[in-house]
Amino acid sequence: MNKINEDLLEQNCIEYFKQIGYDTLFGPDILPDSDNPLRNDIKEVFLPENLKSALIKLNPSVAQEVIDDAYRAITKPNETFLLANNRLINKYYKDGIKIEHKDKNGNDTATYVKVFDFENSNNNEFIAINQFSIQGQINNRRPDIIIFINGLPLVVIELKNPADENADIQKAFNQIQTYKTDIEDLFNYNIACIISDGVNARI
Repeated sequence: MNKINEDLLEQNCIEYFKQIGYDTLFGPDILPDSDNPLRNDIKEVFLPENLKSALIKLNPSVAQEVIDDAYRAITKPNETFLLANNRLINKYYKDGIKIEHKDKNGNDTATYVKVFDFENSNNNEFIAINQFSIQGQINNRRPDIIIFINGLPLVVIELKNPADENADIQKAFNQIQTYKTDIEDLFNYNIACIISDGVNARI
C-alpha cells in the first residue's frame, strides 16, 4: 500500500475528475513554450482559444464582432478591486455579457453573450489541470489543481500532505491567500476555493 502524501492526493483528485468526465491535463505539458500550448503567455490565467471557441459555440447566431467584444470584456475587466471584478464576472456567468452595438439597420441594440450553457451541461467544456503555472508580478505560482469551464478558471484546489502534522488545511488556506496577492487575476474568475489535507476539507 502506498503511503499517502501530497502528490498521491493530487493524483487521486485528478483521477476523480477524469472519472466524472473531465479532460485532465498536466500544467507543464501545456505551457506557452511546450508542444501543445494552451496560452500565449504564462501570465494568462484563462485558456484563450478554449474560451473563444465556447463563446462561438454557445452563441451561434451572434455576429463575430459582438463575440470579440464579449471576449475582451471578460478577459480584461476594468474594475478597481479584485472583489469588484469577481462580482462583475460572476454577473456575466449568470446573465451573459451585455454588448451594446449597432444592428444590421444601423440602430442601437444590445446582445447578451452566453458564457455557459446552464440547460445542457454537455455543451460546456470541463478541464482539470494540475500544476498550472502562473507568473505573478513577483513570483511564479502553481496551484495544485485548477478547474476550467469553457476556458475560465472557476475553482482552485489546494492540497496538503496528510502525513505532515504541520501541513494542515490552515496552511492550505494561507496558501490561497498568498495566491490572491501574487496572482490576483486568477481570482477574478473564481467561484470556489477548495482546501484539503486528504482527511479534512473546506470550500
